[in-house]
Amino acid sequence: MIVTSVSIFDIIGPVMVGPSSSHTAGAAKIGSVARRVCKGKIVEVDFYLHGSFAQTYKGHGTAKALLGGILGMSPCDERIRDSYKIAAEQGIRFSFHQVDLGDVHPNTVKIVMRDDRGEKHELIGSSVGGGKILITNIDGMEMEFTAEYPTIINKHLDKPGTVAKVSSILARYDINIAFLKVFRQSRGSLASMVIETDNKVTPEILEEIQAIPTIKQIMFIDANGI
Repeated sequence: MIVTSVSIFDIIGPVMVGPSSSHTAGAAKIGSVARRVCKGKIVEVDFYLHGSFAQTYKGHGTAKALLGGILGMSPCDERIRDSYKIAAEQGIRFSFHQVDLGDVHPNTVKIVMRDDRGEKHELIGSSVGGGKILITNIDGMEMEFTAEYPTIINKHLDKPGTVAKVSSILARYDINIAFLKVFRQSRGSLASMVIETDNKVTPEILEEIQAIPTIKQIMFIDANGI
């Protein structure tokens, strides 16, 4: 006999504002992750909506949820209904575009952000059902993570020993790695490493990883609040 476990979350879905876990809860989470990519205050954001997102983003509240995530709202935040107004009050310019992003999940969005430091950042994410998401690209680098775990993302030179050095630092702090994936454009060039952990990651740990000579950039996505 095969026994499978089903959680109450799987039955009733996520706590959220809006009619659809895929089009609102997932959208808010993607926006929330995108917000964490920018170090400065977001002043302008463009949402490029693909597939089902593009067809139903107004009626299903996807647009408001995506913008709510950018504003730091969780899927259950009642203020999502007023996200247009709140963004305007905060001086954030925003627009929505219907596009074809190619062979991707139908509930996919590309978010292009500009912050008050003059920096531009991009993120591609999909809402895959039940409020779950998959982030597949940040600033042109392919990757995959769900934002369900504390997640370390770094860009590094594709040199021998980099993965081992990062792993040894985490081991020294008793940080258990749930998932580790490395993506690269070509051998010896720039690569990205995504590490999802079972434990909280402190600024001290991130600073130590950043000090590795081959590490060029590091980012941390805290699963709390997403």
